[in-house]
Amino acid sequence: MRTDMPMFKLLTLNNIAVAGLRHFPRNRYEIASEIPHPDAIILRSHNMHDMEIPDSVVAIGRAGAGVNNIPVEAMSQRGVPVFNAPGANANAVKELVVAGMLIAARNICNARDYVRSLTEEGAALNKAVEAGKKQFVGFELPGKTLGVIGLGAIGVEVANVALAMGMKVVGFDPAITVKRAWQLSSGVQKVETLDRLFKESDFVTTHVPLLDATKGIVNSERLALMRDGGVIINFARGGIVDDAAVLQALDSGKLHSYVSDFPTRDLIGHPSVVALPHLGASTGEAEENCAIMVAENLKDYLENGNIRFSVNFPETFIPRQGAHRITVANANVPNMVGQISTCLAKSNLNIEDLLNKSYGSLAYTIVDLDGPVSDETISELRNIKGVLALRNLGKAIS
Repeated sequence: MRTDMPMFKLLTLNNIAVAGLRHFPRNRYEIASEIPHPDAIILRSHNMHDMEIPDSVVAIGRAGAGVNNIPVEAMSQRGVPVFNAPGANANAVKELVVAGMLIAARNICNARDYVRSLTEEGAALNKAVEAGKKQFVGFELPGKTLGVIGLGAIGVEVANVALAMGMKVVGFDPAITVKRAWQLSSGVQKVETLDRLFKESDFVTTHVPLLDATKGIVNSERLALMRDGGVIINFARGGIVDDAAVLQALDSGKLHSYVSDFPTRDLIGHPSVVALPHLGASTGEAEENCAIMVAENLKDYLENGNIRFSVNFPETFIPRQGAHRITVANANVPNMVGQISTCLAKSNLNIEDLLNKSYGSLAYTIVDLDGPVSDETISELRNIKGVLALRNLGKAIS
């Protein structure tokens, strides 16, 4: 274990599960909700777009999957990786999707409201309860088709459990990873277009981030393709579904129900809408899993410069040995590694290991060296055109 490590300052913007914070040893980390010059920020839902992020910050960790509340582009230009916890809340969201399908299919919320409105007692109450069931006749899930938009960690789990429940499942994700493809049951049919997914589905559930490309992908044209009496479930992000189009489809009878935890005023008052608070990851287990995952990766980056599960920089990992380590976040331009190597060679430093990875317009390099890097050399490296951030992590001590 290293004994010469600096004390890191960690700013928390929300209550973070203790199970996650325990991963930061208190002899090396100062953690507080108010702290000057933090090295890193860890948060859940806090909106960072309106805050001034200190120049001292070298990393941000979101204890959840979505990062819409973080100015990722601005951080990218500063060379600051933004970490998240994809998949850590997948089981919680999967269970809510299953609950949403059952609630919609069996008209459970309206049936509950009916019973709560009854004022009769005794035999009259029993009669009213019995009579009421005719208003809420539902349908069963086996044999129905579920369309899953987005086959990431959550989408794969939803698809697999729906298949196990006897549903037919079609999935759409042109960017599915090899890892998720291996996890996806062979019984899930992959489709090439969203139009085909809607055309074949009784239920459609969304599991994609809110981007320009995904905004309003559930719209009036696609809803018209669905089988009559369909159900839309959105536990992903507000804006993915065109609410006005859904309300029109509900009023016309094209849709049976809409279940979402992104309510608007118009949605809340509709009898065929099940509008919930944002419950997707709101379980104790999910909050702990997310906190632990982001804490582990944030800690590894602060101490070792390794990047795992960042939304803006590539996964880059080299186990620490005894070498001196520097890391460079830079624009993905030609000859960057060559310039770094030349600068280090001028200082008579031998490279023991080097890993360079790119991600779109950004790149990240880890360099392990046989000796310490002088302040002069660090300054020269920082002055290379295209370098966004450089960290000198010193020597690893086993």
